[in-house]
Amino acid sequence: MTQQFPFSAVVGADGPDGPDPMALALLLTTIAPDVGGVLVRGEKGTAKSTIVRALAAVLPPIDVVAGDRFSSDPRDPGLSPDGPFGPDAPVETRPVRLVELPVGATEDRVLGSLHLERALSEGKAEYEPGLLARAHRGILYVDEVNLLHDHLVDLLLDAAAMGRSTVERDGVSVEHAARFVLVGTMNPEEGELRPQLLDRFGLTVEVAAPRDPALRAEVVRRRMAYDADPAAFAERYADAEAALRGRIADAQALVGVVRLTDAGLLKIAEVCAAFDVDGLRADIVTARTAVAHAAWSGRTEVTLDDIRVAATLALPHRRRRKPFDAPGLDEDLLDQVLGDEELPPDDDPEPDPQPDGPDGAGPDDAGDAPVDDPADETANSTDQTDNSTDETANSADQTANSADQTANSAGGTDNSTVAGTGSTYRTRLLTVRGVGTGTAGRRSRARTSNGRRIGAAVPTGDHSGAIHLTETIRAAAPHQGARGRTAGQLVLRAQDLRVAVREGRESNLVLFCVDASGSMAARKRMEQVKTAVLSLLLDAYQRRDKVGLVTFRGTTAEVALPPTHSVDAAAQRLEELPAGGRTPLAEGLLEAAHLLAVEHTRDPQRRPLLVVVTDGRATAGADAVARSRMAAGVLAGAGITAVVVDCESGPMRMGLAATLAEHLGAEHVPIGEVSAEALLDVTRRAA
Repeated sequence: MTQQFPFSAVVGADGPDGPDPMALALLLTTIAPDVGGVLVRGEKGTAKSTIVRALAAVLPPIDVVAGDRFSSDPRDPGLSPDGPFGPDAPVETRPVRLVELPVGATEDRVLGSLHLERALSEGKAEYEPGLLARAHRGILYVDEVNLLHDHLVDLLLDAAAMGRSTVERDGVSVEHAARFVLVGTMNPEEGELRPQLLDRFGLTVEVAAPRDPALRAEVVRRRMAYDADPAAFAERYADAEAALRGRIADAQALVGVVRLTDAGLLKIAEVCAAFDVDGLRADIVTARTAVAHAAWSGRTEVTLDDIRVAATLALPHRRRRKPFDAPGLDEDLLDQVLGDEELPPDDDPEPDPQPDGPDGAGPDDAGDAPVDDPADETANSTDQTDNSTDETANSADQTANSADQTANSAGGTDNSTVAGTGSTYRTRLLTVRGVGTGTAGRRSRARTSNGRRIGAAVPTGDHSGAIHLTETIRAAAPHQGARGRTAGQLVLRAQDLRVAVREGRESNLVLFCVDASGSMAARKRMEQVKTAVLSLLLDAYQRRDKVGLVTFRGTTAEVALPPTHSVDAAAQRLEELPAGGRTPLAEGLLEAAHLLAVEHTRDPQRRPLLVVVTDGRATAGADAVARSRMAAGVLAGAGITAVVVDCESGPMRMGLAATLAEHLGAEHVPIGEVSAEALLDVTRRAA
């Protein structure tokens, strides 16, 4: 067995002030598994995987029913296909398992499937447990969890919500317990996590490499010592590992008797309400984490310090109010809500803040009348000054808008403006034509290795993949007599082999080609454009697409963002996008065509979807209109699926974007119909 890097040897896990947030979060979720697991976000090379893999070695061993493949607890066997077990069933003790779920795992490997060897040799349909069964009462670790295929994410969500796994496939009907600590690590630069799965992680921590040279040197020193002699290095930390294991065992025994008072529970509710989190899962997780932290600290009652620690771990990823906002927590607001006073005991309740009337003062309580606070008056004065400043700024903005529009109407003057964005909305589904064979995702129809089975086929160059066992046996069954079989194993021939044909959804390369010229520079119009593109980016993020951004203005086009999985980066570039100048539409389309050609060479299986956001004008260079139509013909000839989002507005419209869509062979979508709700309204009116 490979010697893992010791948990206590990770720099930060053994700090003088206790474990750092990453180590502490991992410890708390193993002390109280109902906290819901940990998501570790951070740049590459920050020991994320190292410390997770080291966690299992410091956990106290567990008792299981001997011979049970599903790790049943002898005190509560629960759901086990190998059961039922009597009170005298033999018991064995073994270490807690750390089960790694590869991002490319198949559904059969995760859920379990028919035992192939016994099915072929004995003709018996027997269930072979998958990774979820193996992880029961242990740790399920997903490295690069943000790259996990959607169908596997759905399986994890079901297991995490229900605490069990149900398998109905290939003649097998099995249900077993699947309660595990879910730990995921990810690099945000490679894309974000689906909100549904993000919310399933009880705690989240952000990690970064230390900037202190002494700490960095210590990290390198320990790593080199471990690589030189893993066994000797582990021996140096054996005592620290044993002490940590004992402390975890003590905390696990204590967590059941820790008291969370009504005052403490109310304080947790106040904190969650102050941060405007969605739902009540945040309150529950914060309460469980505070109890676990009290047990870790050796206390039998939750304190404000426990609640503070719990909130910093449980709330950052639940308070994201806008798409692509980075997780975080305003610790000043947290301190303000928690206050400085300790929690009152349950037998000494706080006085009713409203004893008589709605304002808290009875008719004879003149001495309790509100007193104007000088600090409040100062704040009000400051607010009025700020409001006055805002009005002045708004007036200046209007003047600037008028100047920009005048300059643009005069032509040639490249006055750039940067508009903000409005609130995002759910967009209509844009897809690539036909059926692809790309990476599994959630956008366009595709034949994938991980989709739902829709049939079986004889393996050929076009149909290859996982064996469809049921159809293989079905194909062989009629010939058993002719092949001389009277008993025993099934007689198979090469012509019997069948492979599964699966159809699902693929992810695509969504390339945005955005007009940032002067005709788009009016604040309201550009705000509408950015909001639409940001909404489409959010849709691409949810559908696991790669995205790229090409912009054109003045006389040239540029690749603002090469194709990437980081939709956050695209959103950031969009926020900073200036507008102004002439409209080099041809240059924008040709730049998009060139970029798509390069990406096709790099990844030929990923089909592109080009989204051109423009009002259709072409004003830069000689023969601007003719060259733009020629560029559109290049893209149409390459078979690129395109959508033209028409940004033209007002009562007088020239219809240039619709003409561009005809030359591109593209779908024409007015910007007001990008929203799914708006499209539904149009359909209803047409009906």
